[in-house]
Amino acid sequence: MENFSLILAIVVVTALAFDFTNGFHDTANAMATTISTGALKPKVAVAMSAVLNLVGAFLSVEVANTISKGLVDETGIRPEVIFAALVGAILWNLLTWLVGLPSSSSHALMGGLIGATVASAGFGAVHGDVLATKVLLPALAAPIVAGLAAFLATRFSYTLDKKADGKAAAKGYRAGQVASAGLVSLAHGTNDAQKTMGIITLALVAGGVVAPDSDPPTWVILSAGLAIALGTYIGGWRIIRTMGKGLTELQPQQGFAAQTSAATAILASSHLGFSLSTTHVVSGSVMGAGLGRKGGVVRWSTATRMLVAWVLTLPAAALVGAGAESVTDLGDWGTAVVAVFLVAASAAIWKLSRREVVDASNVNETEEPPGVVTTAIAAVTPPPAGTVSEELTATISAPATTTTTTAEPAAPPAAV
Repeated sequence: MENFSLILAIVVVTALAFDFTNGFHDTANAMATTISTGALKPKVAVAMSAVLNLVGAFLSVEVANTISKGLVDETGIRPEVIFAALVGAILWNLLTWLVGLPSSSSHALMGGLIGATVASAGFGAVHGDVLATKVLLPALAAPIVAGLAAFLATRFSYTLDKKADGKAAAKGYRAGQVASAGLVSLAHGTNDAQKTMGIITLALVAGGVVAPDSDPPTWVILSAGLAIALGTYIGGWRIIRTMGKGLTELQPQQGFAAQTSAATAILASSHLGFSLSTTHVVSGSVMGAGLGRKGGVVRWSTATRMLVAWVLTLPAAALVGAGAESVTDLGDWGTAVVAVFLVAASAAIWKLSRREVVDASNVNETEEPPGVVTTAIAAVTPPPAGTVSEELTATISAPATTTTTTAEPAAPPAAV
């Protein structure tokens, strides 16, 4: 540890700050549907998720190795490059959190790393095959696969419900939803905490502290797990509202189907070393579950904004990372300027967020009314079984009571 320089310490602290933002930015992935359906109270949900995130961080290092050994050429990468990459990732996370959009923290990190690496060492330092097979391809396939699985699971759940007692089935699904949400939290710690482990390990290699091709040291695993757990406990309430209420309305059956499908996809990708976006997976599964219920709809205006954020994440973070690297390349004073800019920009974003506070008390308020397409679909789609009689009772008023009265005979015309 004698080679542990000041810039390396700054990089490690900044990486843990990114991990913290990753925690509260992605809390919605595990707990948004559980909170929106009332299966768990908001604060209980984020506390449970935080603990399981920490446990999940110790289950695997495959994703960490993808970032530290596979995505970029680790030889010739300076700690300043990694610092610049983290600046791009943190600022994108905070901006999308401010507007309540569930974008990918993973792609923000990798975009920042790619941009800073290209600015420092050129395009040849980025391993295009790893980027395509373990980042871009899973980004396209995962939400589609998870969404289709959630759609089919939701249809199957409602088919089984026809023969089950309504209250007992709802109670069972709520319990299942809590279990599946815990599994997603575990999977999130296994996948997303590893990205910070990988970036810190890459910095340690660049600084000469550990040998190339090394696995993350134990202290790196522990610190990354604690940082993401703390961020999760803070609760990214803005994004939880969007994922739980702004995208679609979910019932317990749908929440269970969405969470189970997402957890399966995330754990499988972690085992294979794919640096998967848990946000993409959960968003896809929530939309699939929303469409899987008869009469269920998705707010496509919100989904479109999310898609735009997904497309912009990698290049936007890459541009900021490249710009930050250009400044840090000027020397120690350049690195100091970038650090001051990061702190000032983060403080400004937090100040803006105080204008409209979203917390555990108002997280389940609907973000926006259904759009034109959503309203039209709901109007022509039959509602779920069991709701017709209730709606008729509520909307058809009783016939008005009429009374029969005897009319007075008309007065004779006045004599002229």
